[in-house]
Amino acid sequence: MAGSRVPRQLFLQGVAAVFMFAFASLYTQIPGLYGPEGILPARKTLRPQGKGRWQQLWETPTLLWEAPRLGLDTAQGLELLTLLGTVLALGTLLLNSLRHSLIYFLLWAAYLSAYQASKTLVTSAPVLPLDSLLLETGFLAVLVAPLRQPPNRKQASQGGLAEASPHEGLPFWLVRWLLFRLMFASGVVKLTSRCPTWWGLTALTYHYETQCLPTPAAWFAHHLPVWLHRLSVVATFLIEIAVPPLFFVPVRHLRLAAFYAQALLQVLIIVTGNYNFFNLLTLVLTTSLLDDDHLSAEPGLNHHKKITTSWPKALLTILSLLLKLATCGLLAYGTVYYFDLEVDWQQYTIRSRTTFTFHQFSQWLKMVTLPTVWLGVASLAWELLKALWRWTQLRGWLRKFYAAVQLSISGTAVVTLFLISLVPYSYVEPGTHGRLWTPAHRLFGAVEHLQLANSYGLFRRMTGVGGRPEVVLEGSYDGHHWTEIEFMYKPGNVSRPPPVLVPHQPRLDWQMWFAALGPHTHSPWFTNLVLCLLQGKEPVIHLIQNNVTMYPFHKQPPTYIRAQRYKYWFSPPGKQGQWWRRQWVEEFFPPVSLGDPTLEMLLRQFGLQDKSPPRARSPNNSLSQALNWIRMQLSPLEPPTLLWGLLGAVAAVRVMQAMLAPWSLQSSPLARREKHKPAPKKDSGAASDQAAPGPNSSTSSSRITRRKK
Repeated sequence: MAGSRVPRQLFLQGVAAVFMFAFASLYTQIPGLYGPEGILPARKTLRPQGKGRWQQLWETPTLLWEAPRLGLDTAQGLELLTLLGTVLALGTLLLNSLRHSLIYFLLWAAYLSAYQASKTLVTSAPVLPLDSLLLETGFLAVLVAPLRQPPNRKQASQGGLAEASPHEGLPFWLVRWLLFRLMFASGVVKLTSRCPTWWGLTALTYHYETQCLPTPAAWFAHHLPVWLHRLSVVATFLIEIAVPPLFFVPVRHLRLAAFYAQALLQVLIIVTGNYNFFNLLTLVLTTSLLDDDHLSAEPGLNHHKKITTSWPKALLTILSLLLKLATCGLLAYGTVYYFDLEVDWQQYTIRSRTTFTFHQFSQWLKMVTLPTVWLGVASLAWELLKALWRWTQLRGWLRKFYAAVQLSISGTAVVTLFLISLVPYSYVEPGTHGRLWTPAHRLFGAVEHLQLANSYGLFRRMTGVGGRPEVVLEGSYDGHHWTEIEFMYKPGNVSRPPPVLVPHQPRLDWQMWFAALGPHTHSPWFTNLVLCLLQGKEPVIHLIQNNVTMYPFHKQPPTYIRAQRYKYWFSPPGKQGQWWRRQWVEEFFPPVSLGDPTLEMLLRQFGLQDKSPPRARSPNNSLSQALNWIRMQLSPLEPPTLLWGLLGAVAAVRVMQAMLAPWSLQSSPLARREKHKPAPKKDSGAASDQAAPGPNSSTSSSRITRRKK
């Protein structure tokens, strides 16, 4: 029975890395987004409501309520929180001794606190529930991480990869369940949305150029043959809908095949799109499909085991092989049948089309949603039985009692979280949602604000079918001659190549993409963005151009600002130095200036006129001065450079640790004692000495006798 110690360690390290990226990425954008001069100041979001301290903390769980006690305003409290989170996550990533439940709880609590202050700007982005997934995964890391320090290298080598405690592998199952919910729901919603591009298998002919922030590789992927795009959509449905149930099958080779399928999909998305750390986090979740045997440091170790020829094991091997063949055959047949795959040998293409209807798919979804819940129940029950079996193998009543308490607490927590997660999972099929156990709904309602379980559904509908909509801001001093305001990351200049930003999340550029999908009234924050640019607020300008000299109005704020809506397309092959082509569509935001009645009316309409003064804080606060100094040192760096620098530092430290590991083992006190320990005499030599004593044996014995006297 393969263990999960190594995959759990990979999972915990991956979660720490993603937390580090998330905290650092948010830190670089706080002044322009949530600072006193930002687009949506955090003090507007977190205003005391006259409630009790603990009630207020429960309803809006954030540590930023305590910022005034430190002499900080809300924005500086958010800066302190993200800085501490970055440092703590970095330490957790590098030091094995920090990977325990308390540290991951602090990381989760810190990010939940930051989420409460920043969710005003991100709630309008339903396509990619990034923060929700990180918070749910982070809380699972609290349960997966051990409460005691992990064993050192010598203990691990002596004890192998066996489970240290019966309950340790149990919470890790919830990670697999989360991965299943994420992928299965993401595939299902593409079809339940009735989006014609998904049903027509043409979604990827638009996706690469219409996604939020494409990469240079997206341009090349966009110009692949159409038949390959259609086949890629079929593969997406296969990986997201048909493969996830294999996460729970008892045949490990099928689970490993499911792992590589999911990993391939995530890597391709990372290469062609800037989805910050979302796909990295999904890759971290896929570690729940691995086991110690697959990740063993000695790959040939398992191949030299003695092969048993007992008939029960031989029968199980044959049944396992038959199950693998049946599964592969069923997946292949279903793919060919439901998507009518046909090879065109003359044109060397593969034709594909959807052969089922929306009604048929809806009936199928009603039929399988509840069985997938029971599949999860059966898999969880099996994990509980394995944990109980490991508990029975323990020796000593005290150790057994201690393990029983741990197993009871861990099992209760796992079952409770599983019940809570059933509510958002059942959103994919309304009929199943109504038939869920009533206490599950109550549990979910009680903890919904803690983001312990969320509903998912990625890329529900394909936007920009007629062209990628983009909002282009323009400024002017006289109202006649207009200059475009270029953003660092989103498309603007048709000659500028798409950037590579992973794992950074430029929140303003993302929100500009969502704003372009509708009128500006659907994005109230856009009005405040225009106001900040008219006022020349430098923190907001840094969000647009980190190098202020690249901002066209860095010397003097513009008198007028307006916004135009364009449609962008990738340029056709052969256009040297041109990545995009565009066409003007309409005016997105009318020309306004400071004091303009239209601007004032919009500010009043959206409640953006902030008349409340910022919270008072001591100007000589040493903590505030330290935060300002750190900000001054880091502000010249572009956010992606800062995040890549953190990643490079981690890689350098890991290389040094790997190089120094053999030397540290040799120079350890235990190694020195083993080195200087005298070698034991051989039995043959001892026997020969006893049988045939040397000529000086009597002399030596007499000397010993004289010493004793």
